[in-house]
Order: sequence, then C-alpha cells, then structure tokens
Amino acid sequence: MTLDSNFAGSIPAVYDECLVPVLFVPFAEDLVRRTVAIAPAQVLELAAGTGVVSHRLAAALPEVQIVATDLNPAMLDVARNGEVASNLSFQAADAQALPFVDDSFDLVVAQFGAMFFPDKIGAYAEARRVLRNGGTLMFNVWDRLDANIGSAAIHQAVCEVVPEPKPEFMPRTPFGYYDAALIEGQLRAAGFTEISIEHVERLSPPGSAAKLARGMCLGSPLANELAAHPIVVREQALAAATAAAEWEEAKKPLAMSALVIIARK
Repeated sequence: MTLDSNFAGSIPAVYDECLVPVLFVPFAEDLVRRTVAIAPAQVLELAAGTGVVSHRLAAALPEVQIVATDLNPAMLDVARNGEVASNLSFQAADAQALPFVDDSFDLVVAQFGAMFFPDKIGAYAEARRVLRNGGTLMFNVWDRLDANIGSAAIHQAVCEVVPEPKPEFMPRTPFGYYDAALIEGQLRAAGFTEISIEHVERLSPPGSAAKLARGMCLGSPLANELAAHPIVVREQALAAATAAAEWEEAKKPLAMSALVIIARK
C-alpha cells in the first residue's frame, strides 16, 4: 500500500461524511443506472471505499449478489455501519491480486479507484480473469484537475500556504489519470478489445464548498501529506481551502468532470 492509497485513521469517517455527498453520490447514481441496464447476475466491486456505490447497487438490484472489495479494511468498516442488504457482502482485497476464481462475475465495477492501482494493467487483467465470457468491466476516473473547479481551487489554495514539501496528491493521483488513449491502451494490453470511454459532467449539491475542503484536507490522503507540517500550517491549509472553494461556489455551482470506461471481455 502506498501513501496515496492509505485511507486509515480518521480519514475514512471524514471521507464518508464530507466527500461522499459532494463528490461521489452524483457519479454513483450514474454507475448504478448503467449497471441496471447491463442486468448482471453476479457483481464484483473494486475500491468500494465506504460503500457509496455498493449500497445503491444492492438496493437497485435486490436479486443480484454483490461482493464489494477494498484494499483498506478501515474504509469497509465504515461501509458496514448501519443496515447491509442481504445480497451485499464486503471483503478486503487487492484489485491486483483478487481472491476469486476465474469466470466468477458478469460485471466488475469500480468508482474512482483505478487511479490508485500501482499496476493498472495488472489490475485490469485480474478483472478480466474473474469475468465470465461476455462480461463487463466498468469504472470511472476523474478528468483533469482544472475541469473539477472546487478541487482545483482547493489544491491551489493549499499549495499557496503550505511550505515545502508542497502537497501534490491531488494532481498526482485522483486527478492524474485522465488520458483516454493511455487508459484504452492499458485495457488492450490487459486483453480487452471492446472499449468505450465517455465524458460525464455533474454538479456538486448546493452548499458543498466547506465539506469539499474539509474532506480533501482531512478525509483523503492529502491529509497524509499535510501531516508532515505543524498543526498551525494544517489549520491554515484548511482555512485557505475552505475560502477558495466557497469563493468558487459563490460564483456558480461546483462543476465536476469524469470519464466512464466500459470494456467487455
């Protein structure tokens, strides 16, 4: 596990409280709609996080068995809080070494997780291995940082107040994997041949700015980078991030952009 993929300590709870409603719910609804249209019988979710897609899939497809996995057990602990549908189970697993036999699932789905896979071709090959013939790999990734207005403002504000080493988590990892040609090439290297890539845009709900800033600074691996600095610097970073996001939101709703990738075996 790398520093960029380490969601532990207090990060999962803040992630779930702040980032899930403002960043992930709008795109989760898009993935669930697409999943319903595919009508799978067995679903594997990778990088499930705190379960924003998992629980919605279980509710939308009550007759379908869904196994939701994540590398970070602490994220799954949050996902298990509250009521869990009988057709949904959670399991810690590395997307690059899946603990499932070949040809087990009709659909492998992942929301904003592929950016964190160190060996992306290996992870895609693993997804293909556990898919049945004719099965589908479907996932989304963030578009470039400057196409995601609130997140871009937060990154710039944090970098302005934090001394060296400057935090680079946001452009490096979550918003650093948006090259459609690269993604398609990696999928083909993993054995997929039928691939589509589509841009999808959404807006964060009104009043999202403060939550987005808190979630990024305290509920993502950006917090791991900020932890290298004194508490006063971290407080200044959060204040600057909040002010920047609120400034952008005062002008217009916070626009978000992502890519949805669908590959069939």
